[in-house]
Amino acid sequence: MTTTNMRAFVRRRYGTPEVLTFETLERPVPVGDEVLVRVHAAGVSIGDHLVVTGKPYVVRLSPHGGLLRPRRPVPGMALAGRVEAVGEKVTTVRPGDEVFGDAPAGAFAEYAIVPAGRLAPKPSNLSFEEAAATPWAVTPLQALRDAGALRAGQKVLINGASGGVGTWAVQIAKAFGAEVTAVCSARNVEMVRALGADAVVDYTKEDFVGGGRRFDLAFDAIGSRSLSDFRKVLQPSGSFVSCSGGSSSWRWLLGLAEMSLTSLFTGQKLKAFIVSPRRADLLSLKALVEAGKAKPVIERRYAFRDAPAALRHVGERHTRGQVVIQVVA
Repeated sequence: MTTTNMRAFVRRRYGTPEVLTFETLERPVPVGDEVLVRVHAAGVSIGDHLVVTGKPYVVRLSPHGGLLRPRRPVPGMALAGRVEAVGEKVTTVRPGDEVFGDAPAGAFAEYAIVPAGRLAPKPSNLSFEEAAATPWAVTPLQALRDAGALRAGQKVLINGASGGVGTWAVQIAKAFGAEVTAVCSARNVEMVRALGADAVVDYTKEDFVGGGRRFDLAFDAIGSRSLSDFRKVLQPSGSFVSCSGGSSSWRWLLGLAEMSLTSLFTGQKLKAFIVSPRRADLLSLKALVEAGKAKPVIERRYAFRDAPAALRHVGERHTRGQVVIQVVA
């Protein structure tokens, strides 16, 4: 084992962000297809908050979790930085390369181990902080393109359009040639419109269920409305995709069962979506960003030592775009 140390945020039990402690650990060594990344910036999402709190309990069954205590002590998934070292099987990157990607865990540290298949070259027109906010775009990319079978010319509804996932969803749907209706609060209307939304619904003044509008595809990023509400605005053969797990394990399981059963007896295709990180999708996002068709929307940047504050902020579920931690100032 190497004796070289690194600083990292560690949690050895589930709880509020206050369970995180700033510690000195041994720097990991990559083997096989692993890459050691010197982390310059880490993205912070509601997913990180759920992993730290361990709620809803279904999160503990994921690779990031652990039934009674976390299996991986250092949280954090989205990151950007420079390759420090590679395992003997790695051929896609080499030391010194600037990369971004999605780690299984460990991004809230000065160094992180990431499988090579979950890294791609950093977009040339993004800073490290911006690149660290980009891996979260894989979720709406896969949800819209794959689960939702998005096609050019379709009418798409995006609920939660101003958040970390929603801002990407608006841009990705537009890049695929869709007509986008975005749902957000009054303070975010102009921001979402600037991202390319064709129509914006301020949910504080208007209910998207009214007005007789019908959509080919609806994407829910926040879980604020019922499945029946979305079904009312879908075409008879339309699709609904949700990446929101709900506030409890039971709600998530019941929602999954409801969508599966309803899909069997109607022409509508209703799906709960879980992202699967892939290098190919990171490369697709890199191309979109470098072509000027999509960009991260960073609401706040936090210093490395303020990672717990960043988690508390995203846990309030009112972010406008993405939140990042500057590991290297």
